[in-house]
Amino acid sequence: MSTQNANMSEFADLARAFGAADGEGDRLTLAVEAAVELIPGCLHAGITINRGGECHTLAFSDEVTPVINSLQNELGEGPCKSADREEEVVVITDLARDERWSGWGARVHGDFRIGSVISILVFTGRGVYGTLSLYGAGRGAFDADDLATAQALAGHLAVAMAAGREIEGMGVALQSRTVIGQAEGMVMERLGVDADQALAYLKRVSSHTNTKLVQVAQQIVLTRELPEG
Repeated sequence: MSTQNANMSEFADLARAFGAADGEGDRLTLAVEAAVELIPGCLHAGITINRGGECHTLAFSDEVTPVINSLQNELGEGPCKSADREEEVVVITDLARDERWSGWGARVHGDFRIGSVISILVFTGRGVYGTLSLYGAGRGAFDADDLATAQALAGHLAVAMAAGREIEGMGVALQSRTVIGQAEGMVMERLGVDADQALAYLKRVSSHTNTKLVQVAQQIVLTRELPEG
């Protein structure tokens, strides 16, 4: 199997894992673990969110990443420190000499012997979900293929995060529709009416009692009694 096909297969497996994850925390953990596994030069990986100008680590491959983020907060600088960051991708090939965040870079290089960083926004048109950061030893630890893999990983994660939130939101609506459907069925059976008439009955009860439709349905399903409509 070629390297390209292998990567496609790995990303297909990862996409399925994202979809099967129980929640956002599991998806984030899968992403940082995949970064270390798929990118040879990646020693440490993390997902960071900026809230109120402070870096918060949401997921990490090991204990180094949270310390790196705490240094961004302590020193007031770093690729994830800006709350209104616009750069989708930040690449640092020589952390010890990079002038953008020289204080933070010097500390991270000195304390952890990290020389290279890739920092990628995880976002879709619906919002930003955080920043995926990869850390490697030595200068030029990441090549163009590594960057492409990191961007693909960030893209897959962003889509999974957006879809997960939408599905969770639909889950509430779906639960409500399920309860209303159960109540409609009981009304149809008890009153000998069709689905439209049963829904109209529920809406009348909702209006007359100033109660939400789903609450009316929940009460009918719970008590198995029909209020006056």
